[in-house]
Amino acid sequence: MQDARAIIEAAWDQRELLKEAKTQEAINAVIEELDKGRLRVAEPVADGWQANEWVKKAVVLYFPIRQMETIEVGPFEFHDKMALKKDYAAQGVRVVPHAIARYGAYLEKGVIMMPSYVNIGAWVGSGTMVDTWATVGSCGQIGRNVHLSGGVGIGGVLEPLQATPTIIEDDCFIGSRCIVVEGVRVGKEAVLGANVVLTKSTHIIDVTGSEPVTHKGYVPPRSVVIPGTYAKQFPAGEYQVPCALIIGQRKESTDKKTSLNSALREHDVAV
Repeated sequence: MQDARAIIEAAWDQRELLKEAKTQEAINAVIEELDKGRLRVAEPVADGWQANEWVKKAVVLYFPIRQMETIEVGPFEFHDKMALKKDYAAQGVRVVPHAIARYGAYLEKGVIMMPSYVNIGAWVGSGTMVDTWATVGSCGQIGRNVHLSGGVGIGGVLEPLQATPTIIEDDCFIGSRCIVVEGVRVGKEAVLGANVVLTKSTHIIDVTGSEPVTHKGYVPPRSVVIPGTYAKQFPAGEYQVPCALIIGQRKESTDKKTSLNSALREHDVAV
């Protein structure tokens, strides 16, 4: 992929290169690697996560080299530039009508998609459920054994263009109608209660100790999080601004389901 990387980096700075066959071949090769899970936009490393910026650029550049076409699926018709994923049975993925994943997204064996949407460049780990009307945006990274509850929105990197993908690590539970965008990372085994909204600028305030501790862009592992507000002074007066509150910790346990149920009961978290 080193040759492909050099070609894509050049085309990112000089868009006229997109007309050349070798550039299109390089981009197509990267998207195929993403689709098969052999390449990722971001991947876990020893001290956190490593973003592969050039791979994200390939995803962005894939759009202008594609042509619009009509896609017919039984009585349904679509008109788009992007192909849809195929051969779910061979991949060991359960896909309930009307779930859709685009070609270039990777679904590991054991993923369950209820009527939902997974965009190009995303990576979804084994045992994860993408529940009804949940969406995984372009290049979103979803770990193994995650539950994205109904209506969850995981932000992408394309519209608007973001530097890093949103990351949900292994064994997380993301409650109904949560929104996680702008490259926020949710640590392993964390629980987000219903309607938590996290952006890069959202104050994520740990209120479990004697003094509040504020995080931005990152939810520590095993945190139990609910929506909250805090007072902020503006020229027109003081108003309540949305935030997220860490109200407890999910217990360390080899039985993740028991640990989750305990956390939900103990902290009375709506999901």
